[in-house]
Order: sequence, then structure tokens, then C-alpha cells
Amino acid sequence: MTARKAILVVGAGDATGDATGDATGGAIAKRFAREGYVACVARRNADKLSPLVAEIEAAGGSARAFGCDARVEEQVIELFATIEREVGPLHAVIFNIGANVQFSITETTERVYRKVWEMAALAGFLTGREAAKVMLPRGQGTIIFTGATASLRGRANFSAFASAKFALRALAQSMARELGPQGIHVAHPIIDGAIDTAFIRDTFPALYQRKEQDGILNPAHIADTYWQIHCQPRDCWVHELDLRPWTETF
Repeated sequence: MTARKAILVVGAGDATGDATGDATGGAIAKRFAREGYVACVARRNADKLSPLVAEIEAAGGSARAFGCDARVEEQVIELFATIEREVGPLHAVIFNIGANVQFSITETTERVYRKVWEMAALAGFLTGREAAKVMLPRGQGTIIFTGATASLRGRANFSAFASAKFALRALAQSMARELGPQGIHVAHPIIDGAIDTAFIRDTFPALYQRKEQDGILNPAHIADTYWQIHCQPRDCWVHELDLRPWTETF
């Protein structure tokens, strides 16, 4: 019996997103599950992924939730080993941890800076490295690191976040150059704008009103783009692209 293809989303949330969950990760998992992939979703607390897994299964897909602190090397190694052993070969790995914080430089503590770096940069490295290890022997696979506006430029009060996202972008570039010739597609989409989540709705109601004019990003549409990236032929691979509402200034 042929093992089913698997996708891993590190930094997955629930279906709609909240202050702790991320609707983008959930939407990506659902999109790949619709195509027959087993959607493996991971965050520190696996119990919080139960609604997402239930929704995928109710729609006829397959999903598994994993508890994993992506900043801890041993846990990331075990995560990949378990999926490859119990689920199937990983054909796509999505790193989707955000870690967005806002502090003035004088109020940015060592703990804040280190934690943001661990979540957005170190965890990205560990995820990307383990993905490369399982994909290289097969000579194929897709690794996608979710970027942000802060990946391209630092703004006032975002020193910790921008520093970490800059590092993640550099990692993605290095991996693309190293792994591309060996059949692994590495991409770094830039998400520039507010995303339609419960967190944005409840915290920024004025901003959320833009939804009526398609002024904030729909997670399902982001997920469609990730699926398209995964399906691209290798003669026309994209590495970096911007996703933003038509109303966004840049």
C-alpha cells in the first residue's frame, strides 16, 4: 500500500484565527487536505488544534495534530521522524510562526528579543533543516517560509520582529540556492497587510471594516497561493512574491 503524501504546517491555528491561533496555517492545511494530502499540523499545544482537525475530517480530508515547541531541537527532530514513520513522506513543509511584537527599542528587553528570535528565526532554521533532511533523498519537495513586511524593512518599534524576520528571509534565500539544484523548491511569500482573523476583528474593528471592500487578506486565498507555489514546475519556480490587498500602500 502506497503511503499517502503528507504536508506539515508548523504554526497552525484554528479555522478562523484568534489571539493565539493563526487562520493562515489552518487554511493552508485545509487547502492541501482537499487535494488528498494528510495535513499534519503542529503548535505547542496540540489540543488547541482539535477544531481544525475536526473540520478537515468533516470535509472528507485527513489530518493529525502534533504538540511541538519548534524552538526545541529534539522536539522538531522527533516531529519529522514521527510523521515520516507513521503518516507518510512529507512533500511540503510550511513554516508559519509569526512572533509579531511591538516595543520601543528602550523597552525591548533581552527576554523579548531572544524569544522573538527563537520563534521566528531559530524555529524556522530547525524546521527547514529537518525538512531538507527528509526531502533530499527523494529529490523533491516544497519548503515555504511565511514572510512579512518586516522581512523587507524595519519600522520604528519593531526591532525584535524585523530582526527575526530578516534572519528568516536570509535563511530562505540560502536554502533556495543550496537546495534548488537538488530538486527542493524553497519559497518565501511576503504577507503585507491585515489578515481576516478574529484577532483583527476584535482588536482593530476600524481596520476590519476594510473587509467589505476586500481590503484585508482572506486566509483561504493565501492558502490557494501556497498550493500554487507547491504545484509550480521547476522551470518556473518562484522564490519570493508579495501578497497584499489592493488597498495596501507599499
